Amino acid sequence: MNAIDRLPEPTNLAGAQALIVRVQAMLDAEGVAMRAPPPEPTTCCGRGCNGCVWEGWLAAVAYWRDEASLRLG
Repeated sequence: MNAIDRLPEPTNLAGAQALIVRVQAMLDAEGVAMRAPPPEPTTCCGRGCNGCVWEGWLAAVAYWRDEASLRLG
């Protein structure tokens, strides 16, 4: 288990943004190149839809974190 594996799942915008910064810093420190994290959604209507674009984005950020963890092995 590496340091990325110990980072919490993103559950909100601020947490996900902080996670991205921390993971990117870890990747940079090890000299590991990786695709950019998923961009934040721009199409939210703000009505709390089931399957909101933010839910998908948080899942995509978690997947990106998991990919980074594999690269740092």
